Amino acid sequence: MSRDAVIAAAHDYFDSEKFTNDLSRRIAIPTESQKPSSLHHLYTYLNDEMIPAFDTMGHECRVFENPVGNRGPVLLATRIEGKGLPTVLGYGHGDVIRGLEDQWGKGLNPWKITQVGGKLYGRGTADNKGQHTVNMAALEKVLIARGKLGFNSKFVVEMGEEAGSPGLDQIIDDNLDAFSADVFIASDGPRVAPNQPTIFLGARGCINFDLSVDLREGAHHSGNWGGLLSNPGIILSHALSSIISPAGQILIKKWLPPPLSNTVRNSLAEIIISGGNDAPEIDMDWGEPGLKPAERVYAWNNFEVLAFKTGNPERPVNAVPPRARANCQIRYVAGTDHKNFLPVLREHLDERGFSVVEIQPPPEINAVDFIASATAPDDPWATWVSESIERTTGKETVILPSLGGSICNDLFNISLGLPTIWVPHSYAACCQHAPNEHILMAQFREALGIMAGIYWDLGEGDTPKHLV
Repeated sequence: MSRDAVIAAAHDYFDSEKFTNDLSRRIAIPTESQKPSSLHHLYTYLNDEMIPAFDTMGHECRVFENPVGNRGPVLLATRIEGKGLPTVLGYGHGDVIRGLEDQWGKGLNPWKITQVGGKLYGRGTADNKGQHTVNMAALEKVLIARGKLGFNSKFVVEMGEEAGSPGLDQIIDDNLDAFSADVFIASDGPRVAPNQPTIFLGARGCINFDLSVDLREGAHHSGNWGGLLSNPGIILSHALSSIISPAGQILIKKWLPPPLSNTVRNSLAEIIISGGNDAPEIDMDWGEPGLKPAERVYAWNNFEVLAFKTGNPERPVNAVPPRARANCQIRYVAGTDHKNFLPVLREHLDERGFSVVEIQPPPEINAVDFIASATAPDDPWATWVSESIERTTGKETVILPSLGGSICNDLFNISLGLPTIWVPHSYAACCQHAPNEHILMAQFREALGIMAGIYWDLGEGDTPKHLV
C-alpha cells in the first residue's frame, strides 16, 4: 500500500463515523481528574479504552501507579520492532477538566458527543481525547497497511494533566530507559488558525500566585471611617499598577525574557493569529510595545490578573473592606529566569512601599506550575515533520517556537532530552476548559491524514540522524 492509500484509509475512518464512535465511548467516561471521586473513571479509561487499543497494535502495556497518591495512573505502551530504528514517543492525556454540566448550551451534554453543523461537542473532544484518538487511529492505519510500523513506538497516556501532571515527573525519572526515545511527536493545543497546519516546539511555563492585603478584622462603616482607614482594594490596585501598565506591558524588567532571536522572529514573521469565527478580536495595542501578536503569545512573557476581590462585589455595602486579594499568573518562555520571579516581585513591592502586600499560594485549582521548555525552530526534526505535513496537505506548515499555553513539555524536552514536536489538531475558539467544548470536523479529518502521513514517513527510513 502507498502513502496516499494510507492517508485515504485514515480519511475513510473519519468518513465512516468510526472516529465518532470511538470518540463517543471515550467522551462518555467522565475522567475529571480534579475530582477525587473520579479516580475510578481514570482507571476505566485506561483499562477499557487505551489498553485494548494498544494491545491490538502489538504494544506491551504497562500501567504506573501514581507516586503522589490518589491521583491518576500513567500508561506506557511500547512496540519495539528493531534496534537501530528510530524510536518515537507519543503522548496524550485521558483526563479532562470539570464537566460543568449545568453551563452547557441547550441540547448539549459534556459526556455525550453531539454534532451541530460541522462541529462535534463534548468534554475532551479537543482536550485531549479527540487528539490522541486521531494519532492512535493513524498509527493503526499505517500498521495495517505495512504490516509493521518501520519504527519503534512508545506512547504515554497520563490521567492527570488537567491537575498539573502530578507524579509524572517522578515516574519518568525513575524509568528513564523505559521512556527513552529519539524524538517526541504528540498532539495537544490549537493551531495558529483553523485551516493552517501548525507545529509547535515547546510550551510556555506558568507560575500562579496570589497577592493579598489583609489589614484588619471586619469591615467598617465608610461614612464614619472613610478617610481614616486604609482601603486594601485601593492599595492592591496600585501595587498591581506598578507591575503591569494600563496597556498590558510588564514593568518589572527582571521578569522579561532575553531579546527575540532572529531565528524566532523569522519563524513568526508571517503568522497571523486566528481563532476562527467565534474567537475574540485581538487587541493590537495590548502587551509589549513593538512586538507582533504572534511574538507576544509564542515568544514573550505575560502577566495576568485572573481574579480580583475586595468587599462583596455581589452585594456591596457602605463599608471599608478589611482585605483584598488578586489571583495572578505569569506565562513565560524558555530562557527566562523563572526561579527568581517571586523573589524579584517581593523586592519590587518593598521598594515601592507595598510591604503590606503579601505573596501567597494560589487557590488549589491553580496551584500547579509548569516549567518552560522548547526545541530550536531550526532543529532537523522540526523541518522533517513540517515537510511531511506539507506533502500531505499541500499547505505550508507554520512552525511556532512555543505553545502560548503550558503543558508538561519539560519532562520530554529536558528530562528525556528529546526534540519535542507537537502537531495540534484543535483551534483557539474550541471552548477548551469551558462549557461547549468542541472540535471542527473538517480540521480533524485533515489531522487524520496528516498523522497517517507522518507515521508512514517515519517508517520509510529517511528520518533525521538519531542516537540509538
